[in-house]
Order: sequence, then structure tokens, then C-alpha cells
Amino acid sequence: MSDLPVNPLVLIGVGSSFAFSGLFYHLYQEKKKELDKLKEIPIFRPDQHLVKVLKATPHRRLQYVAVEGLVQADGEPLASKFVPRSFGVVQKIAVQEHWKYWNSLTRTWNSRTMNRRETSNSVPFSLISPGAYITDFYVKVQNPLEASGCYLERVYHKVRPAEKNLANVALQGLSGEKPVAMEESEELLRVGSTLTGFGEVVLEGGEVMRLRAPQDGRSFVLVPGNHRSFMERHEATASMWKTLTAVTGLTGAAVLAGVIYDLLGRRDDRSK
Repeated sequence: MSDLPVNPLVLIGVGSSFAFSGLFYHLYQEKKKELDKLKEIPIFRPDQHLVKVLKATPHRRLQYVAVEGLVQADGEPLASKFVPRSFGVVQKIAVQEHWKYWNSLTRTWNSRTMNRRETSNSVPFSLISPGAYITDFYVKVQNPLEASGCYLERVYHKVRPAEKNLANVALQGLSGEKPVAMEESEELLRVGSTLTGFGEVVLEGGEVMRLRAPQDGRSFVLVPGNHRSFMERHEATASMWKTLTAVTGLTGAAVLAGVIYDLLGRRDDRSK
């Protein structure tokens, strides 16, 4: 090892830096392509302009656009199960039970989650233009539970320790299992929150606009916040990959330059 002109660990570090730089550059290019495609998607609000555009298109349909607006229930909204005076149009409630079981081979208690229960509810809702005093123009969202995207807000989360009673102690002795905790959570798409939907928009009956899953197979997506904040999140990710590309590449180049400089210095010393 001492006969080698360069420490192998230094060479591994240089190679790793360039390898990570290449990986981060690839991720940056992929995100940049995704951003370019997102910028090509037209963005609308539920207003008279959207109605005019739909009336001017064949079949009164826009195949893939983004619609930004405020969430408004078409009828009675869903009341939160856990949070007073909190209402939404899409609701998901999940319950998980955390257990421990005795592993006789390792002589340890291992954890597992079981008896997961999840219920999803929704009521018809529409998107209205932010700041609009007259809600004559709105876009109905069709089948929101079929959409992808993390558009729900977690409004409640609690982990309750399991009760230590005689029944649980007996169960532990007989089966080698014991309950540890119960976890409950609730997610809502709140009334009045800002939502951006990506999908197909159609005009029905001359005035009713509807956002639905595209018929051409593209993704039906709902994202929280306005379109600008959605694009900024993607731009921040692209910027992160670009920065990591530069940092790892420059680090590898600097270390490699130091190694070459050291080798040239040794060669000059030997020649003297």
C-alpha cells in the first residue's frame, strides 16, 4: 500500500465525486425536461375567459390544462371527525394498531403494524376564481378520489398507548403478542383552500365546466396551492440537483488537481 504513489482512498473519493456529479446531472436534466413539459400546459381560472375558450374549441373540450381556484362545496360539506368547526370536501381517516410479538429465535420483541383501516369520503365540489365576488363561473371537479397528488391536509394525528388491562396481559401470555399503541389520523381538503387541478376540462350544457381525468391516458392530478407555488417547488428541486452537480464535480476536480500537483512535485524532487 505504501508503494503506491497515491492513497487509494483518495482515488476512491475522486471517483465517487465524479460519479455522484454524473448522477445529479442526470437527475437535473430529467427534472428540467419535466419542467419544460409543465410550462407547456395552459393555466386557467374558473372565469368567463375559460368559458369563451371552451366554446371556441372543437367538442368544447380542452384535453389537458391546469385550473387554479378555491375549493367550494356544491352542497353540505364534510365535518371533521376530530377538529371542531373544520369542514372539507374530501376526507380520509386512517387507523393503525401497533403490536409487538415475541421472536423466540432472536429472543427479542419485534414490532409490526396490523389491522389498518382507512375510510375515504367526498362530496361534490367546485373550483371558483380567487377573489371573485360573483360565483357564476366555476369548474366542477369530477371523481377527486381518482386523482393523484398529495392535496389533502392532515388536520389530526394522535397516537394512543394501549391500555394495560388483564385481558391484554392474558393475550400476551397466550399468543406472545401485545398491543402497543393505536394511531389515528385525519386528512381533509378544506373548504376555501387553494387547489390546482391538471386534467381535461369540458363544457356541458353551455355553462357547466367540469374537470375530469383525461381520456388520452395522461395523469389526473390535484395539488395544493396555486400554480405558481407548484412550479416553484419543481424549480427548487431542479436547482438543488444543479447545485449538487456543481459541488460534487468541483470537489472531485479540486481533489484530482491536488493529486496531480503532488505527483508533479514528487517528480521534480526526484529529478533534482
